[in-house]
Amino acid sequence: MEATIQAMKQRVYEANLSLPKSGLVKLTWGNVSEISREHGIIVIKPSGVAYNEMTADDMVVTDLKGNPIDQSQLRASSDLATHVVLYEKFPEMNAVVHTHSTNAVKWAQARRDIPAYGTTHADTFYGPVPCTRQLRQSEIESHYERETGNVISETFEKRQIDPTACPAVIVYGHGPFTWGKTVEQAVQNSIILEEVAAMAMGTELLAQSIKPIDSYLLDKHFYRKHGAQAYYGQG
Repeated sequence: MEATIQAMKQRVYEANLSLPKSGLVKLTWGNVSEISREHGIIVIKPSGVAYNEMTADDMVVTDLKGNPIDQSQLRASSDLATHVVLYEKFPEMNAVVHTHSTNAVKWAQARRDIPAYGTTHADTFYGPVPCTRQLRQSEIESHYERETGNVISETFEKRQIDPTACPAVIVYGHGPFTWGKTVEQAVQNSIILEEVAAMAMGTELLAQSIKPIDSYLLDKHFYRKHGAQAYYGQG
């Protein structure tokens, strides 16, 4: 068990450090977590600790409900409750990333989905990256972070979006969350999301009446990497 915790702490630490290196985070505006359902633990970044001051040992370990395993630890990220809900609702997730990356936040503040305008988008996200509805005042004033997770889950359920086919969301007025089977994959999805958010904005500036790509091109690019007969890469 201890070896598992230490390995998870190291992975989560390195993944968190990769966020500012990738230009996704300024100050302390981001967090990465990983879950081990087998061992009943979540490891996440501590709250408000500068990236250049963190160590792997500072990563916080909780149970699957977000309760700290060791009371002597630093406080967990304030977004922990959102991560907990996502892990509860989406059992295929093993890691979650939250950032305030500039271009994805612009779409969240515009209250808009990010359309699939090209194959760069389609390689990772099957269809538009959804924007959630606005949280109600009662939700914000009661259990804000947990309700953020709930509104993400509600968005995927109501719109019948497969979270493995679209491993990203933007929360209305707030910002992006991404996920994956590994912390590395979850971070990669955040990087891709930020890039396609910028591409989509530029596309609309150049062609205001542009439509999303045709479904047959979307299907081709997504399923050649992620389908049952996937052939892209060396897998």
